[in-house]
Amino acid sequence: MAPHAYRAQVRWEGSTGAGYRVYPRAHSASMPPATEGLDLSADPHFRGDADLPNPEQLLVLAASSCQLLSFLAVAARAGVDVVGYADDATGEMPPDSVPLRVTRIVLRPVVTVRGEVDAGVVVQLLHEAHEECYVASSLTSEVVLEPEVRRA
Repeated sequence: MAPHAYRAQVRWEGSTGAGYRVYPRAHSASMPPATEGLDLSADPHFRGDADLPNPEQLLVLAASSCQLLSFLAVAARAGVDVVGYADDATGEMPPDSVPLRVTRIVLRPVVTVRGEVDAGVVVQLLHEAHEECYVASSLTSEVVLEPEVRRA
């Protein structure tokens, strides 16, 4: 069986001829076969445009989205009726880390369930989903879950 393959394309135009301080950081990204792309920039700390998403945010978003999708699959297989899921995830990049990298991602899923299901069961399913999340498994950063369970 062939491995799953994922494409990403980035495009940038400009000039670095005038040095680090002045070249534009804005660029576009696409992920074929998806038809919608993104306009991106660098983090403002690296002279980017704060109005555009940056690669570090996309890394945190990928971990958060993968956790969500993995959890929904695990919960559905377990017969748990999840009716809401929200996450306010954060990533940390200490300026003194060598090499400079995102060292920690904290996922804070707030899960709303319907029916008589113990919150401990939901938390266990969240941890199972975390183990199944291929993005978290692909990262060298610590990925931490801080879940909250609510009843509908």
